[in-house]
Amino acid sequence: MHLLEMPAYPEVSVKEIRMICFKFLHLHSYGQRIIMDNYKTEMNFFTSLFDKYRESFILFAYSYVRDRDAAEDIWMDAIIEYWEKRETLLPNTNIPAYILTIVKNKSLNYLRHITIKSEIEITIHKNDVRELHLRISSLEACEPSELFADDVKKIIQETFGKLPEQTRRIFYLSRFKNKKNREIAEQLNISIKTVEFHISKALKLFYSQLKDYLYIFLG
Repeated sequence: MHLLEMPAYPEVSVKEIRMICFKFLHLHSYGQRIIMDNYKTEMNFFTSLFDKYRESFILFAYSYVRDRDAAEDIWMDAIIEYWEKRETLLPNTNIPAYILTIVKNKSLNYLRHITIKSEIEITIHKNDVRELHLRISSLEACEPSELFADDVKKIIQETFGKLPEQTRRIFYLSRFKNKKNREIAEQLNISIKTVEFHISKALKLFYSQLKDYLYIFLG
């Protein structure tokens, strides 16, 4: 048949168009109802699972993790994981057993995490204890007098140099040569009271310069 001789499209009445649209809407509505019915069925099943196994599965997790909050979190994670993967499961899958397996694995992961955390804390604690012992040993061996010995020597030298010549000589013979006051008086041809005066004068000056260190060496 020549192209020009092809029959025209059949005419469709308004009534027929309405009927076609009605059938399409009916089929679409029917499909939506099926989807909604399936969803409601799944939700009812999910709710039934949740209510029926919630407490027993939480107790199962708790018997191992020994933490109620952690056990509840594990249960929630497990039931959510099931819901997200439900369409990939085989038709004959034992759903409660599947969820319990998830609970078991998540409990194991929790315990492994706690174990690692505890081992790290133990290691840190051991290091802290070791460092504490070192600090105690170091402090026990510390002699404050030795820490300030150089400072005290410097102050003594400077103070000794500030003494008047006669006072310095008498103090030197008394404290560094261990001579008695009478011996110093005879050596310098002065009275014993003069010797005592100069020694007292020197001691007062040394005390004023060394008063902040006396508690270290006398404590």
